[in-house]
Amino acid sequence: MEGFHRLSQKQRLSRLAEFCGLSQEDQDVLSGQKAFPLEIAEHLIENVVGIFQMPLGVASHFKIDGREVFIPMAVEETSIVAAASATAKWVKQNGLIRTYTRGKLIIGQIQLPSVREVSRARNILHENRELLIGYANACLPGLVDRGGGVQDIAIRELARPGESASMLVLHLLCDPCDAMGANLINQVCEALKPKIEELTLEKVGLCILSNLTDGKLAGAEVIIRNIDPVIGRGIQEATLFAKCDPYRAATHNKGVLNGIDPILIATGNDWRASEAGVHAFAARSGKYQPVTDWRIEGPDLIGKIEVPLAVGTVGGVTRVHPTARVALKILGVTKAEELARICAAVGLVQNLGALRALSTVGIVKGHMQLHAANLAIAAGAEIHEIPAVRARLSQVLKTEKRINLSHAREILESIRGETNDLLM
Repeated sequence: MEGFHRLSQKQRLSRLAEFCGLSQEDQDVLSGQKAFPLEIAEHLIENVVGIFQMPLGVASHFKIDGREVFIPMAVEETSIVAAASATAKWVKQNGLIRTYTRGKLIIGQIQLPSVREVSRARNILHENRELLIGYANACLPGLVDRGGGVQDIAIRELARPGESASMLVLHLLCDPCDAMGANLINQVCEALKPKIEELTLEKVGLCILSNLTDGKLAGAEVIIRNIDPVIGRGIQEATLFAKCDPYRAATHNKGVLNGIDPILIATGNDWRASEAGVHAFAARSGKYQPVTDWRIEGPDLIGKIEVPLAVGTVGGVTRVHPTARVALKILGVTKAEELARICAAVGLVQNLGALRALSTVGIVKGHMQLHAANLAIAAGAEIHEIPAVRARLSQVLKTEKRINLSHAREILESIRGETNDLLM
């Protein structure tokens, strides 16, 4: 992985193919020579008019649980891939990344919105627990054959605001194996509705999954040995700020998701569902909190993350999108649990890189260096002009500590003027 970012696009693809065992067809998919078929897109969403393309990069230098792995990231924001790679290299040289998962169960909710006799309904549902689980799993024969399916049912009572009545909510706790499981659990919830109404003589309201999958958590730990005390204290203090202030915590967690979301997009997973779950999990105490924790222990800096991540490696877009299939091949994963653990690790590393920058040189310098190419394009630079505009913008950044679109336009005009002078 050394020097990967200095290679040309073709050289990077060639090295990636060798490292990950990618076929020529895989390489054609990544390079855009084999495009995502419009015919498939037509069947994925409604009113299709075209394909929206996004850059796909790979973060390098990740060594997770002792295994070196390139991380495919589909993202439009400057500096995310570079920051992930640089921070992963720092961790690899000075520490380690280890991961785990806790629990396997996603949640389907069946709501009884206004229950007349709460204790009676609870007792009936409890007495028929095995019956309802059996009905549920009869809807999921393939999943049950693979060792998954509905494992348990929990009953929750919720007060209706401003009323004496209560609502009951059944939680169907389901192991989706290597699928995200949203469609599966939604179908099961709706299939149970008539039976629950028959048993309880109560009206069923909503039947829908929950994206707060706190029964299916992915965790990671990063250890930096012999951390520079100034850097370590700065990162620890930045974490404390996020714990005290939800305004800071929101941006702190956005930095974590800068690492997680691009992997989910690249592998065809529902990143919106994961975002919703992570943010809800961050607020579960009643106060919005950071989902990572960094602290100094002796000479070391230790970071931890634990977040709900219901992801899949089979089914849905993951199965039909050619780039998603190649992304999973790059990661070398076949199990949803493996993918979730990698996502948690990259999110934690991305957070570390942001906190390290914020507590030392600041976030602007590195980000704007990489943003220079975007400014050059926005100013109207042709492909062959971008390197020169970018190089001069970097010089402006060194002297003025800031760059903007006006700088890029002035530089582009100057470069074109010099070119015209040479041609005359």
